[in-house]
Amino acid sequence: MMRTTTRLLATRAAEDPGRPAVTVDGVGSLTFGEWETRADAVALGLLERGLRAGDRVGLLFGGRGWIDFAVAYCAVHKAGGVAVPLSDRFPPAELAFMLADCAATGLVHDQGAAPPPYPGAWTATVADLDRGPGAPVEPDTPERDLAQILYTSGTTGRPKGVAASHANLMFGCTFTGRRRPLAHSRQFLHAFPVGTNAGQTMLVNALDARASALTLPLFTPARFGRLIESRAVGTVFVVPTMATELLKAGIHERYDLSSVRLFGSTAAALPPAVAVALGAVFPNATIVNYYTSTEAAPAQMTMIFDPARPTSVGRPASPGDIRITDEGGHPPPPGEPGHVWLRSPTTPRTYYRTHPSNPPPPGHRPVSHGNGDRATEGTVFRGRWVRMGDVGYLDGEGYLHLVDRDHDIIKSGAFKISTMKIEAALHEHPDVSDAAVFGVPHADLGTQVVAALVTSAALSLRDVRAFLAPRLAEHELPRRILIVDALPKNPAGKVLKRTLRDSLLSTT
Repeated sequence: MMRTTTRLLATRAAEDPGRPAVTVDGVGSLTFGEWETRADAVALGLLERGLRAGDRVGLLFGGRGWIDFAVAYCAVHKAGGVAVPLSDRFPPAELAFMLADCAATGLVHDQGAAPPPYPGAWTATVADLDRGPGAPVEPDTPERDLAQILYTSGTTGRPKGVAASHANLMFGCTFTGRRRPLAHSRQFLHAFPVGTNAGQTMLVNALDARASALTLPLFTPARFGRLIESRAVGTVFVVPTMATELLKAGIHERYDLSSVRLFGSTAAALPPAVAVALGAVFPNATIVNYYTSTEAAPAQMTMIFDPARPTSVGRPASPGDIRITDEGGHPPPPGEPGHVWLRSPTTPRTYYRTHPSNPPPPGHRPVSHGNGDRATEGTVFRGRWVRMGDVGYLDGEGYLHLVDRDHDIIKSGAFKISTMKIEAALHEHPDVSDAAVFGVPHADLGTQVVAALVTSAALSLRDVRAFLAPRLAEHELPRRILIVDALPKNPAGKVLKRTLRDSLLSTT
């Protein structure tokens, strides 16, 4: 049996046709039977539009459109196409770049939303494409074929399209109805946007898990807490910035959170102080950090928070699935930091233009990312190995400890400084609700340390340095602070340090 999203949907529709698969708070629900029937009807509309095997179709939806997105996503696969999930939080120029970069032939978008200008492609809503009840569309798509192009968050430059095959997306999924994940929960709650790796993981969970997916159009701590209490939610998934907002809002003082058994965080490492606070706020929950990336999935490491290893993101099931290398590709001495690589347990992802089953269409000239696409490919993907873009080290028991993102390490004077370490210390301050550390040019040091802070009380540079002095070395202490109302973030919830840096430099 071919392991594809459409086969899994057909399996769930046969097993549980009336079971809710996706619920959007305040909008509605979609059962597995409805999902299958509607995807067939929309696939027919796509085929009428002339969709051919391998054609790319952009899927542009906001938080209210998760149900239509789920239908359109599977419809594209039923019609033999490649789904390109896009968030309505991306600016129009960036959306146009992504559509041109992957040579999309069409764009399916939210009802009532104005699609970005992109010549040469048709646009439609799910309702426009729906042909009503008809014969089921039975795709004959090989597992190795391209199923999805997902664009990276672009925190350091223009986004890159990451290609995933059906085999990659469906790795670990259950096609027999036994041992479905998240069986301890009736619903799992998230607020991830369409077009992010975390959001796509939730879509696969909706297809595969025993629990049904519950989301809300826009994340707010109060609405998140209300849903946990009113729906007795057993599993929640967040990114670290959402976790800090939940704590800052004090939702545990207003809502009963005792139903939560699993609290999962992804996209970045949880600061230890935040993980400890979450344990107190969600007393019955196991706090888990998931470590992966858009390029590496489904390879990941899972770490139940351990106060004895507060900086660890876990260890792989097989020690051979992780390696640390120096710049020359060799393992550094034990305990020394280096570049982190994970090995994919299945067909690995690639940057889409090098995916073997889907070369660019004839005559298509892909948009350059400005840094050599194939050169970048070789530094990230090597066989089944994927470079994570992080610097870290393994302790004596094989647990991975992250030092920093490659591009975030600050070289100041003779020192290499971890911004993650400073941020973790800042999160221990009772008046700091969010923090980001970055470097700016300095005449003598080369680069100096700057901390951008969201605070609940007035703090001076002297206050911050005095608090950090027992926790950090002298060269790690910030030389400047920037007090902001909120940290700038991309649709995936990652802090845009480049925006902070540019903003500070433009005012000095």
